[in-house]
Amino acid sequence: MTVERGLDQAASPAALPRKLADILRPELGSLAAEIVEEIRATIPAYARPLDGPYGKSIIAGVEYAITLFVAQIADPTASKGQSHEVHHRLGQNEMREGRSLDTLQAAYRVGARVSWRRIMRVGRRSGLSSAVMSQLADAMLGFMDELASVALDGYLEAKACTAGALDTWRRKLLQLLLEVPPAPPKAIAELAQLTGWAVPDEVTPIAVQSADGGIPRRHATFDSDLLSELDGAEPRFVVPGRVTGARLAALQAALPDCRLSVGPCVTLDAVADSLRWARTAIVMIDRGLLPARRIVWAEEHLSTLLVNSDLNLIARLRQRLFGPLDELTEKQRERMLETLRAWLDTQGNVVDIAERLKVHPQTVRYRMRQLQTTFGERLQDANARFEMELVLRAGATQPTPRSKWGAYPISELLPSQRKSTQWLAN
Repeated sequence: MTVERGLDQAASPAALPRKLADILRPELGSLAAEIVEEIRATIPAYARPLDGPYGKSIIAGVEYAITLFVAQIADPTASKGQSHEVHHRLGQNEMREGRSLDTLQAAYRVGARVSWRRIMRVGRRSGLSSAVMSQLADAMLGFMDELASVALDGYLEAKACTAGALDTWRRKLLQLLLEVPPAPPKAIAELAQLTGWAVPDEVTPIAVQSADGGIPRRHATFDSDLLSELDGAEPRFVVPGRVTGARLAALQAALPDCRLSVGPCVTLDAVADSLRWARTAIVMIDRGLLPARRIVWAEEHLSTLLVNSDLNLIARLRQRLFGPLDELTEKQRERMLETLRAWLDTQGNVVDIAERLKVHPQTVRYRMRQLQTTFGERLQDANARFEMELVLRAGATQPTPRSKWGAYPISELLPSQRKSTQWLAN
């Protein structure tokens, strides 16, 4: 439970009669001693002498707690700041002393039990009504729950600052940023506070691919504001804000044997999408659809990523559009497709097509008559032309069953950038 949730659920002493403060105030000194003794007697971890700094912090925590509770009955606007600070430090000290979270929470339960036992005695002695006693019980239990939450935050914060725990929390934070649907901003802020990560307005995710396909080997440490997970199935990290030239150079130096695919800089609610685009860009490189480079900027290839986002759909569309080419030889299909692509790109200008294909304009006219014979009115249909261009730009896909066409992926029929075997040098 966080501090905020504890505050939301706590019943405010403001609803209680203020005269109760005068009734309870004389009990504070002896009540604090009773709570401390009960904690020491029932929880073995607290049985040691309390005359050192550690003991003083526990005594101070108990005294601040019950004093603040009574003070809020007398004045609902009484500040909680000092008491919360004491209990936050108390939670930190508990973690540093090596005690478990269960032990800490048990101490608060003992404090609540002893306090309620005393309140019942005082209530009977003072003739308080059952309605007031019920209100008092709700307020007291809610207040103790609130302080327990403050101490819990301190405990977790101290735990997060240990070397191993800090790495674990930062991994959890990265995973939280990548959740779909997006995690609540409050949850991100709480976990970021534990790790000391300043939540930015925008981030840039980066997908990582090692040269051998294994776990990337890091040759230097990353900046402290970078969240990373390199030993998973899909190595990745998140950089606050936009990736600068200096940042990119540092990452290249730290991961000299890796390709880095940089996703678009986005707000926190779109990190998962941006990383997915970056990862897809790597897949497109592996398939020969994007230039093989050590640094890839997904932002520069969004149209390619979009067109190739569903390979099965592209294969289906390709089969429907280009089925008439099934009976041609491989060379005939290649010639027809490169002419069609050039015709679409140049909006039918014969001279431009001839220059692009390095053939005579008359050859272009001959080929266009072949295309017209093959595709007929579809060449005049804007929707059909759009679909043809989509497929031609999509590149390689899985072979289409029961079709000769499926044996010839477009990347083999049209000129395209082939994957380099020396991509780390690019």
